[in-house]
Amino acid sequence: MNWLRNDPFSQSSSSFDEDIMIKKLHLAHEPDGRRLDSELLLRVTEHILLYAASATSEAPATPVVSDLHFDAIGKYTEDNAEAFSSQEPLGLVIYKVSSQILCKCSGEDDLHTRTMFLFDFLGKYKWDVKMVLVLTAFATSYGKFWLLMQLDPRDPLAVSVGMLKQLPKDFSKLKPRFKALSLLIKTMVDVTKCIIKFEGLPLSHVDLDKEICITKACIPEAAYWVARSVFTCASQITDFIAIQTEQYRWYSDSTIIATWELSSLVFRLSRICSRLSQQVDQCHKQTETKIWQKLSNLFQQTPLDNQEGLSMLCALTDDLPLKYCPSQEKFGVSEMKNKVVMLLITKPELLPMEELLLLVQQTSDHPLNKNYKGSYEIIWFPITCSEAWTDAEVGSFNFFSNSLPWYTIRQPWLLSSAVVNYIKKTWKYAGEPLMVVLDSKGIVTNLNAIDMIMIWGARAYPFSASREEELWKEEQWTLQLVVDHIDPQLAYWVEEGKNLCIYGSDSQEWIQEFNSKMRGIKSEGFQLEMVYVGKRNMDENVRNTLASIAEENLNGSLSFTKVQFFWLRLESMRKSKLRLGKTANTDHILEEVSALLDFSDKGWAVMGKGSSTDTVKLQGKDHPMQCSTLFSQGGENVTKMGFLDAIKSAFEPSPLPGYCSHTSVIPYAEGLIEETAICQKCKRPMKKFVVYE
Repeated sequence: MNWLRNDPFSQSSSSFDEDIMIKKLHLAHEPDGRRLDSELLLRVTEHILLYAASATSEAPATPVVSDLHFDAIGKYTEDNAEAFSSQEPLGLVIYKVSSQILCKCSGEDDLHTRTMFLFDFLGKYKWDVKMVLVLTAFATSYGKFWLLMQLDPRDPLAVSVGMLKQLPKDFSKLKPRFKALSLLIKTMVDVTKCIIKFEGLPLSHVDLDKEICITKACIPEAAYWVARSVFTCASQITDFIAIQTEQYRWYSDSTIIATWELSSLVFRLSRICSRLSQQVDQCHKQTETKIWQKLSNLFQQTPLDNQEGLSMLCALTDDLPLKYCPSQEKFGVSEMKNKVVMLLITKPELLPMEELLLLVQQTSDHPLNKNYKGSYEIIWFPITCSEAWTDAEVGSFNFFSNSLPWYTIRQPWLLSSAVVNYIKKTWKYAGEPLMVVLDSKGIVTNLNAIDMIMIWGARAYPFSASREEELWKEEQWTLQLVVDHIDPQLAYWVEEGKNLCIYGSDSQEWIQEFNSKMRGIKSEGFQLEMVYVGKRNMDENVRNTLASIAEENLNGSLSFTKVQFFWLRLESMRKSKLRLGKTANTDHILEEVSALLDFSDKGWAVMGKGSSTDTVKLQGKDHPMQCSTLFSQGGENVTKMGFLDAIKSAFEPSPLPGYCSHTSVIPYAEGLIEETAICQKCKRPMKKFVVYE
């Protein structure tokens, strides 16, 4: 039965009934849930096919070989055991499909029978996987053929193999045939891409019964003609190898027939591709619209839990859209049930390394994290700012997703464009990192918690906007707030209530003079711990200064990274305050933070004690000299005053006589009535009045 061997459009009574063929394809189609990233595998396959096809053109345009292709090949090698967990490895399946395609190219059975037999063999796979496996199997033999042809003139081994196979040396008379073959291969790839796109739509999240049925009805026919075309292409390769030089004349007529047959298949597949593409685009458009509407409605309601909202945000065909980075284990959104979920939305390049390290320290490594373990999770949502993911972005994602201590979307490039657009428009994502917080019910409680986490770490749980305001109401301007938990040694000094001096400068002369004067003060018997924190804009000069201080053991030494943490936390404090509508004129903490961030590089210092609100700022060259003079000449009076009061007395004006005329309401505390209250503005004693509420 050699129907349609040379006439694929024949509709004679001898041809098979197409409806019966479709029914048989449906009967053979029994997918059992085997998973394979067909899109990535097709990229590798397409690279082989296009590279080989370029060898037949007069001016070869060799495709660029990117790392993505090799990363993908490695990925499939690693994932074989999982993708085919209870079946054969991927490589073995490709080999068997290739054998099915090549073993009967002599024509002892007709193309239709062999095509249907192939679909019986691939019955356990989804349509997109069937197509990619068929194309990949063909690409292995097609690529091998052209690799040998290209190496033949230059490589001794290839020359020897070519002689044994008696490969033809001149393909010039077969160029029309090669051109038709290349065109058919491209069309097969285009049809397969349509099927992959449809299979990748998150159809389970929306109701598109009519459109889905229409599209699904088109897929078996498209798959059949792709597979049948692969058999035809494979037979063409066999014919090329069989050609002898003296047979070129005889093959001229055969070439015309073969070229016509290939062109006819191109025409048929092009029509199928056009119709299927329109239908898939229609499904895609309606799916995106409905996902957007569903997301908008979900986050305006009060759901029972966070499951539906997270399922829509991760709207993929895969039931396990998440990956736990430390173990690489796959999870569904059910893992997030009854937990606070923070969505870290960034570019695929994530964050600058120092910001990432601080974020990890303030969550996973924070001392209080053990108190909230299991109560919240972080999911990384990488989103590209371009229309499609680049190879470099995929590489960045692969690197970070193997290194983070959190969860991530496993295949972020497959995220619905409706989800991406929703995040960009509704949550105002424009490329700057966001950390959107969903409570255990899936309600958005904070559109960006990243600054409060940088400042307070796990203490900020449950990371809501209201919790951020509560924390600021509890805070006062202290050195404990400034250096909180960025370094264990600093944390110990703060808890012990030791006198602490943090200082910075870009001038080596100032640093040396300041350290010399401070050593003089400490020699008078005053306890003082000193920490150099460089400057806001870190550079190599700061790194060298830190190394010098550590080497000379001058005082408490921070690493370059910990110094970066110091400034990043101050930046987060300022951003948090400004986002809450505060100004430096009305908010004391913001005033002090802004002063630190705006200090010049000439030299400055802040002195204080643990959680005490009593702090002193010094700036410029003369202050250290005045400190040294005061402590060396003050004697007992200085000792009685205490370290910070002695510092203040050197720079603050003497108080005016009489009582203060300013007003300040101070919350009651035990022992407060007996103490003398000093006005912060005029430094005079204040009269006390008790107010009852």
